[in-house]
Amino acid sequence: MLSKKYLTTAVYLTLCFQLFAQDSTKKGNLTLTGSADVYYRHNFNNASDSGHTNNLTSFTNSSKSFELGMASVKADYTIGKTEAVVDLGFGRRAEEFSYNEKGGLTAIKQAYISWAASDKLKFTMGKWGTHVGYELLDAYLNRNYSMDYIFSYGPFFHTGLKADITLSKNAALMIGVANPTDNVTASFSKKSLLGQLHLNTTDAKLNLYLNYVGGKDIPGNSTNQYDAVLTAVLNSTLNVGFNGTVKSVKAVGATNAESWWGSAVYLNIDASSNFGFTIRAERFDDTHGVAGLNNQIFDGTLSANIKIDNLTIIPEFRIDTGKTPMFYSQSDLLNPTAKAAPSFILAAVYHF
Repeated sequence: MLSKKYLTTAVYLTLCFQLFAQDSTKKGNLTLTGSADVYYRHNFNNASDSGHTNNLTSFTNSSKSFELGMASVKADYTIGKTEAVVDLGFGRRAEEFSYNEKGGLTAIKQAYISWAASDKLKFTMGKWGTHVGYELLDAYLNRNYSMDYIFSYGPFFHTGLKADITLSKNAALMIGVANPTDNVTASFSKKSLLGQLHLNTTDAKLNLYLNYVGGKDIPGNSTNQYDAVLTAVLNSTLNVGFNGTVKSVKAVGATNAESWWGSAVYLNIDASSNFGFTIRAERFDDTHGVAGLNNQIFDGTLSANIKIDNLTIIPEFRIDTGKTPMFYSQSDLLNPTAKAAPSFILAAVYHF
């Protein structure tokens, strides 16, 4: 049986051969897409210029400030059975997404090459957004502008090799091996294992994703994350989503593993093609401090989606509450004495 090293090398050479050994007279299809998002966030708890934002999730760590989210451009080139994707992003989202990288690598959201060995088997090698969770990096793909805790403290991306396998009309499987989570470069012998089982009804109105990522991180801690996403279209105006996840970490030298878990429900209502809103309710339990929060948190978010062609305007009200005090208030700017932190966001998102 070939080792992972030789298997990875063999598939990589095959992908390269398929990409470059095409007939020079044959032309492929190039698709260019892009997006941009901007926002203003108001933190109700603090006095102006306090320095405390009361934000503990990704991409919106600001208060009383107009901010640039991210400008993105994505090139997708397909020729024969081969596809090459380069997805670039510039701004706060891209930098926080690739937080382990420096220089130009922070702008590469995704970069991968895929080869379809058959209509039921496809190999992909490179960097791509994680399969874990309900929410996504690009703002235009989410109905809430702010991110939940599950997204913020879970994996962002993977760099490695994966295989997508179509089992039937109603089932698909993904398996892969990658660098430790959120690392483009990792001269580290231990790798992460990836997996996803996707089940759906024939009309695609009900989808279930069972996700896994596990292995060693760079310090050598053992990690395992199990994740489930369920989406259901109830009618033309109402659809719901659910995300439940648990991540365990066994530190180097520790006897037992500690974990955090989270669950989130999304209620999406569209009154018309131009107006809708989403209610998100999330519970995040990090009692053991695995994510560094040492608290039990509930957050509720109400976001409207006002659509004008490719533009979506998102006014959003959110409140985060902890079981114990974890936020700053106007009455005490030196210590986190507040259990609740209300905030408001006005965002504009455009895609083409």
